[in-house]
Amino acid sequence: MAVIYLRHPKHGTKVAISDLEADNDAQNGWEEYDPNATVDLDDDMPDEPAAPAAAEPEPEPVEPVNELQPRRRGRRPREIM
Repeated sequence: MAVIYLRHPKHGTKVAISDLEADNDAQNGWEEYDPNATVDLDDDMPDEPAAPAAAEPEPEPVEPVNELQPRRRGRRPREIM
């Protein structure tokens, strides 16, 4: 059984278990890759450091959506006369 590792820019990664599946996936934008291949990070790094990113504002606290109390299911209390 063949194990073929595939990568897609939108959907991420997956494993195809046959050549036919890999061929069909390749037609839909999947690319084959080797998970054991080493990556040289120095080639991807720029020579100059990037400018610091602007700080994002604090998100507002989220209030709970469901504020209703759950209904009890059971016998109704007896009315006293």
